[in-house]
Amino acid sequence: MRRAFPDLLAGGIFVLIGGVFVVGSLGYDRGTALRMGPGYFPLLVGAVVAGLGLAIVVKGLIAADAVTFGPVPWRAIGLIVSAVVFFGFFVRRLGFVPTCLVTSLLTTLAGERVRPLTALAVAAGLTAAATLIFIVGLQLRLPLWGW
Repeated sequence: MRRAFPDLLAGGIFVLIGGVFVVGSLGYDRGTALRMGPGYFPLLVGAVVAGLGLAIVVKGLIAADAVTFGPVPWRAIGLIVSAVVFFGFFVRRLGFVPTCLVTSLLTTLAGERVRPLTALAVAAGLTAAATLIFIVGLQLRLPLWGW
């Protein structure tokens, strides 16, 4: 019987990450469903992620497809990792709007067939939506522009 190695690997990683969150949440007060403590949400999310990982592992064991790995998209990986690092490092220094715009632009350009004008339009739309959701709606305390 063939096994789907990518499914087994991905499912195992999900189970591992979910398990780490579950174990980490056990050190905090979980509270109840009506009065959630600081350990409630990580426990819930970790359990869901581990459960999904188990489902992926079972799928990999039962319905094995002949899947081969293609070439690794190094450009996309580099751009996405750079975007996350850029956002974390510059959001308080440059402000939410410019940092979100650059981050959105970098992640949009990670696609292989994206045109620059389309990437700019997507980045502008994502920045506007994120500003409305996080700054206006959720009242996140971050500067819009610089300090």
